[in-house]
Amino acid sequence: MSQRLKLDVKALTAIGAEDLVILVSDRLTPAKVAEEWLGEGTRALLARAAAAERFKGKALSGLTVLAPDGAGYERLIVIGTGPAGERDKLDFAKLGGAIAGKLGSGRSADVIAALPESEISADEIAQIGLGLRLRAYAFDRYKTKSKEKDEAEPIAVTLRVADSSGVKKALKAREAIAAGVEVARDLVNEPPNVLYPEEFADRAAKLEKLGVEIEILDEKQLKKIGMRALLGVGQGSRRESRVVVMRWNGAKSSVQPVAFIGKGVTFDTGGISLKPGAGMEDMKGDMAGAACVTGLMHALAARKAKVNAVGVIGLVENMPDGNAQRPGDIVTSLSGQTIEIINTDAEGRLVLADVLWYTQERFKPQFMVNLATLTGAILVALAQENAGLFSNSDELSERLTVAGKATGETVWRMPLSPGYDKMIDSKFADMKNSAGRYGGSITAAQFLQRHVNDTPWAHLDIAGTGMNSPNSDVNRSWGSGWGVRLLDRLVADHYES
Repeated sequence: MSQRLKLDVKALTAIGAEDLVILVSDRLTPAKVAEEWLGEGTRALLARAAAAERFKGKALSGLTVLAPDGAGYERLIVIGTGPAGERDKLDFAKLGGAIAGKLGSGRSADVIAALPESEISADEIAQIGLGLRLRAYAFDRYKTKSKEKDEAEPIAVTLRVADSSGVKKALKAREAIAAGVEVARDLVNEPPNVLYPEEFADRAAKLEKLGVEIEILDEKQLKKIGMRALLGVGQGSRRESRVVVMRWNGAKSSVQPVAFIGKGVTFDTGGISLKPGAGMEDMKGDMAGAACVTGLMHALAARKAKVNAVGVIGLVENMPDGNAQRPGDIVTSLSGQTIEIINTDAEGRLVLADVLWYTQERFKPQFMVNLATLTGAILVALAQENAGLFSNSDELSERLTVAGKATGETVWRMPLSPGYDKMIDSKFADMKNSAGRYGGSITAAQFLQRHVNDTPWAHLDIAGTGMNSPNSDVNRSWGSGWGVRLLDRLVADHYES
């Protein structure tokens, strides 16, 4: 990952960058403080340019105008915020991303962080800063001769604000969240020959520098514990499996922790039930759930969240070796329940089954949220617009839904019911790991629920959002880091003391 943004916050005392960025409403009016820096000539030029380009100030739209001589800057960049009456719908992180999208590499920009026709809070300005940083992310460490990389000099952006101290304080927390998202993106983008279970565990261990307690369980320990479902997935790989436990203690020791669990299949061939070759390279991202949990723990620790949080990730590689798990095998999970293997490509649920049971039994958390690129079926149902949400708790589901709307990382609740649960009954074991084509994302969630007792629990199927991500105002990366902002918001809104 290259850092392509240098962000600063200063008072509105001077403008001296190459680009000047202002925000306008749908009436093309900027804030009064921005008007003072434009001058009559620039205002007239803006009006003509807007008319010629049919720029209407629609939210997140942009217009670039060459500044007249003597303006003190080279370009005027105008970003729309839409009608003042709909300002409560404006996503300020996306606004920051829209600004970043208009800036060129190696340039400097002053952003007058003031809204036309309404006030802007320090938190909203900090969200703009978050969006700027998320949009500026690029994963190019393996490009050696790329012209794009050579020319990608950092953008120097200064947020010009009325209250610099208040904004700096709010921005500090947002920078911690941005760093967590970047950690997750880096992990998802890494190639599988570089990022395998042991290496992933070592990278997670770097969170110790932030005060996170790290425990890495190797195969010998996992066998002793009884995680046979997880170990079965990795037994065909030359790379040993790992489970990493990350603990952030930001509240009193008497407070129950909240728990986040991630599927970390660092590469998924499908095993003996081999996937088609076309597109298999994308299966390096089958650990996006574990990447999100790692990034989230980074964010919570970096902003010193007042919460006790546990992150547990199951790290395996699913390969078709002669020692690999076979369809027809029966394994005993950590819960004591037996599982008939129908399809070795339905492996993520086996990893999560053991890790979920381990987490609830050891830590007795307030709730558990697991994330996994679990099923292609969720893409059929929801495309890449929402993650699938399955839960045994209406309260937790509602909180996740609200946090999703606030961050733009949206979820859609899917059903769980006894009828679907019967579909995973096995003739030979307590359950089977695949019920076939129909309702695939639901039956996978039903499988996970059998490894959860009464703990409030939510399963997020992020197969459509965690990797191969569509471009957005805040992301131009294949690995999106999806879920870090969502879960940080969940914690911040409901679980910090």
